[in-house]
Amino acid sequence: MSEITYVDRETKEEKVEKVYGNGYLIFLYQSNPLSWLLRALFCKPPFFSKLYGSLQKKPSSKKKIAPFIENYQVDTSEFLDPPDSFPTFNDFFIRKLKPSARPIHNGNDEAVLPADGRYLVFDNIEREEGFLVKGKKFNLETLLRNPKLAHKYAQGSMVMARLAPVDYHRFHFPCHCTPSETTPINGPLYSVNPIALRKNIQILAENKRVITHLKTEHFGTVLFIEIGATFVGSIHQTYAPDTPQAKGAEKGYFSFGGSCLILLFEPFRIQFTPDLLAASHKKLETLGQMGQSLGRALSP
Repeated sequence: MSEITYVDRETKEEKVEKVYGNGYLIFLYQSNPLSWLLRALFCKPPFFSKLYGSLQKKPSSKKKIAPFIENYQVDTSEFLDPPDSFPTFNDFFIRKLKPSARPIHNGNDEAVLPADGRYLVFDNIEREEGFLVKGKKFNLETLLRNPKLAHKYAQGSMVMARLAPVDYHRFHFPCHCTPSETTPINGPLYSVNPIALRKNIQILAENKRVITHLKTEHFGTVLFIEIGATFVGSIHQTYAPDTPQAKGAEKGYFSFGGSCLILLFEPFRIQFTPDLLAASHKKLETLGQMGQSLGRALSP
């Protein structure tokens, strides 16, 4: 159960993910009293995640950058700034990329992937028997903390994007839109790695999260939800609320750690690309890059 297989969108091959902190995650999410106690100590209170995140901002953390790049084969040619220019590991982690490294898929009625990450998509949330494990779903009302909003999106379409520590950690708008102010919802900081989600899918509906309403011409109102995770220092917003934003424009970024994004579309407003749907039906994540095609708008 600890092995994580995904589809590489570029090569179409199934690959096994090299997980940052794999041994720690396997132990932490075992079903025994010690693991339960450690989860209660390290994941529920924000103190340890904030402390670990603060350590990545110290000058001494710079020495971790080169080994990390080599170990996870991070493509430094995409970086806007050279690797040796980052004063701390967190500065490397929240790096910007050259605009040419992430071209934006054309078309006003086409939505794009909002971040680099591993994707699952679902046409109709209500019809899905389970997202990662059969029969294990999370509660939309718990996620949104708004019964009326949960009812509106109950039969809507959902995108789940999991960002691993090795990924580019800035996130972007999936389509032309006018975003609202953010609504923060406090919660714990459990891991969003499948090792943890296979134990408890409700993590996605309980973790600290931020919700933004995107008003769009072609997709109705899209909910953009950033979800924190273990050792994520914080979720940062860099956009201007109530101001029109272009598709692919930066919305914000995560400080150090794994994290997750969820997009919720109103019912029957998007047709996802066939490759994302095919992999998701097999409960396989697809590794994609920000700016690649997510799907086409359907007429309301």
